[in-house]
Amino acid sequence: MSASPFQSLGLNKVINASGKMTALGGTAQATAVAEVQQQAAGHHVNLAALRRAAGRQIAERTGAEDACVTTGAAAGIAIGVAAMITGADEEAVRRLPDSEGLPNEIVLQAGHDVNFGARVTQMIRLGGGRPVLAGSRDEVTEGQLEAALSGRTAGLLFVQSHHTRQANGLSLETLVRLARARRLPVLVDAAAEEDLEAYVSVGADLVTYSGGKAIGGPSVGFIAGRTDLIAACELQNLGIARAMKVGKEQIAGLLAALDAYPTPSGWFERLHRLKDGLESVPGARISVEEDLAGRNIKRLGLRLEPAALKGLVQALASGDPAIYTRNHQIDEGLVLFDLREVKDEDVDVIVERVGSLLRT
Repeated sequence: MSASPFQSLGLNKVINASGKMTALGGTAQATAVAEVQQQAAGHHVNLAALRRAAGRQIAERTGAEDACVTTGAAAGIAIGVAAMITGADEEAVRRLPDSEGLPNEIVLQAGHDVNFGARVTQMIRLGGGRPVLAGSRDEVTEGQLEAALSGRTAGLLFVQSHHTRQANGLSLETLVRLARARRLPVLVDAAAEEDLEAYVSVGADLVTYSGGKAIGGPSVGFIAGRTDLIAACELQNLGIARAMKVGKEQIAGLLAALDAYPTPSGWFERLHRLKDGLESVPGARISVEEDLAGRNIKRLGLRLEPAALKGLVQALASGDPAIYTRNHQIDEGLVLFDLREVKDEDVDVIVERVGSLLRT
C-alpha cells in the first residue's frame, strides 16, 4: 500500500470508499493532471487571458456558448446568481451582496433546498439573491412554481444532486419552459454530474460543475452557459468573485483533466471483487445499488441493523488505514461502498477489515 504524504502530519492513510466527496479531497488526480499543475507553477502567464482561453476550451467541451473558471460548483452558484441579478451593471457588481432595489429573488423547488455541507440557499445569498421556495418537499406543481415568480424574480435554480427530492417535483425541461415564458434565466447546479453537455442541451442558461469530482481535476470548477451571462459572471471578479480567485496551476490542471475525460476506470471490476469477497463473510447482506441521482454508477450495499452499522462505520473510519464509506442511508440500515476512488490493492484491505469487524 503506497504511503500518503499526510501521514507525516499524524493522519492515517485513507481508503475512500465514499465516492467523489469534498470532505475527502474530491478525486485522487491522475499523474498527468498533477504534472501539468507542477509545470504551470513554474511559469508566469497573463491570468485574464488564461481565463478567457480556458473558457473557450471548456465551452467547446460542453457545447455551451461560453464558460468561465470558478473555485468550485458552490462558488459557481454564488457567481451565477450574482450574474443573473447584475447583468453588465458594474455598479451593481461592486455593491453585492447588497442587491436592494434590484430584482433579486431566486426561485427553487422546496425539495432542492439541500445541505451539501453548506446550504444551497446560503450560496444564493452570497450572490445577493433572496431564495424563494416553490411548493413543498413532497410535491411541486407548475402552478406552485408560477405563483412563486414575480416582478422581483431574477432567475431560477435547479439542483441536480442525490441530496434533492426529485420525485413529485418538476423536471428541468419543465422549469426551462416556464422560465422561457417569463424570459428568466435558469441556473443548474450539476456539481458532481458526469454528463457535461446534457443540461446545456436542455436549455439551461448557466450550469455550474465541480472540477474535482467526476472530472478528476483539482478542487476548482466552472460555469458553462450563455455568452452574456458568462460575461456577467466574469464581471463578478470586480466584486464577490475576487474572494474566489483561481490560480494558474488549478486552471491548467482542470484543462488537462477535461482533455482526458472521461478516463478509463476499473471501478466496475473492483466492485465485483469486493462483492465476491464480502459475500463469503457470515452475516453480511450484500447488494448492488443504483445511484439515487440516476447517474451510471453502481455501488456495493451492506445491510445491517442501524445501530450495528453505525458501530461498523465508526470502527472502519477510526482504523489505520481509515476506510470511509457512503453513509447517506445509514439510518435505513444501508451503507454503500463506492469503488470509483478505491485502488486495486485496497479492495482486499476492505474485505479483511469488514470481515474481521463483522465476525467480532
